[in-house]
Amino acid sequence: MNNVTINAREKINDAIEAALINEDINQFRDEFLKIHPYDQSEFFEAQTEEVRYLIYSYLSPEEMADVIEHVEREKQSDFIVEMNPTYAAQVLANMATDDAVDLLNDLDKNKVASYLTIMPEDEADEIKDLLHYEEKTAGSIMTTEFVVVNTHMTVKEAMRHLRKAAPDAETIYYIYVVNDDQQLIGVISLRDLIIAEGDLTIDEVVNRQIVSVSVGDDQEDIARMMRDYDFLALPVVDFQNHLLGIITVDDIMDVMDEEASDDYSKLAGVDVDDVDQNPITAAKKRLPWLIILLILGLFTASIIARFEETLEQVALLAIFIPLIAGMAGNTGTQSLAVAVRGIATGEFQKHGIVKTIMRESITGMITGITCGLAIWLIIFIWQGTMFLGFLVGLSIAITLFVATISGALVPLLMNRLNIDPAVASGPFITTINDIISITIYFGMATMFMQFLL
Repeated sequence: MNNVTINAREKINDAIEAALINEDINQFRDEFLKIHPYDQSEFFEAQTEEVRYLIYSYLSPEEMADVIEHVEREKQSDFIVEMNPTYAAQVLANMATDDAVDLLNDLDKNKVASYLTIMPEDEADEIKDLLHYEEKTAGSIMTTEFVVVNTHMTVKEAMRHLRKAAPDAETIYYIYVVNDDQQLIGVISLRDLIIAEGDLTIDEVVNRQIVSVSVGDDQEDIARMMRDYDFLALPVVDFQNHLLGIITVDDIMDVMDEEASDDYSKLAGVDVDDVDQNPITAAKKRLPWLIILLILGLFTASIIARFEETLEQVALLAIFIPLIAGMAGNTGTQSLAVAVRGIATGEFQKHGIVKTIMRESITGMITGITCGLAIWLIIFIWQGTMFLGFLVGLSIAITLFVATISGALVPLLMNRLNIDPAVASGPFITTINDIISITIYFGMATMFMQFLL
């Protein structure tokens, strides 16, 4: 965005703020409604609760629905709850059905029931139909606002129907074709419909090579499918192939963002969305992981204590403990990241577990030998002792080899056991590899003690 555009937007924001200060509804509406809904949401989120109440009184529920749809998902429910219940119900009724369902899933069930009671019956029924689907499935993220035509229609009749249905549809680039039993037959692109002869039937021009998803399919699988096929939308069907709804690309973008945040949270062992939470709530979420890692850390300390005699004889060994443990943790985390991504994208299913482990083993061997030789040379130059460098270098070589395999193997095994592989988080793998590396290092030092004295 160039400076002119930025300056223009800043001037508009100043004009909107001035209108709010002066309580000039006409000026506010004139300035606020000329900017993009995303910019409206950015301005809206930055206001105090008192100013937001004023904005609610200046905007219709339909206009407010556009703003709320562009607000960050985590904050939407807070804004809906602070509105007058009747106004909030009307806002929800004017939102895209799938977005309204996502928002309502974040609210207390009593509030949901209250909003659905106040809401117009048709909109409430559409939302109720989607609310009973399990979260993170196709049913929970699909929308029922799409264009559908029957095979018996002519192209001319379908175009008339499209003109009527288009204002309420989330997308019109794909027109879905069903038979008399509402079963999905195929799809027609908007382009194909426009250029087709008007007297042809839909049955003659429909593309029957349709790709669809089941209502119970996982949203991650659907995101991968939409990425692979480059679709703007995917139809959702039940077990009898009845067309229930569609999933659009903007929904998938939200899914990808949500899944990425979720996986990162698990890899880091912390909820990345707890920025706005109070310290006590954030601490409660982080403490379980930290307690587990604390116990594992004590186990590492007990291993070092077992080799106290070795340390007493060669105190120089203690200098290299952080080096070996750190290298093991870093290598394991790298391998873990590759494994979790491979599982998430489906790449490992294509190549197989054995091939994946073999590849990681060779990678670990190459990195281990290279780093081992490098540290051997450095310690020899630094300390002037050949065997200490050899011991540390060999320990690092073996440690990196084992850490690389464990970083890949743990999430793969978890995935086989139907456990989310992302729970094999970075801190967990790092601590496990600390234990392995310390055991290898001091075990070898004890075996070759006579060469160190």
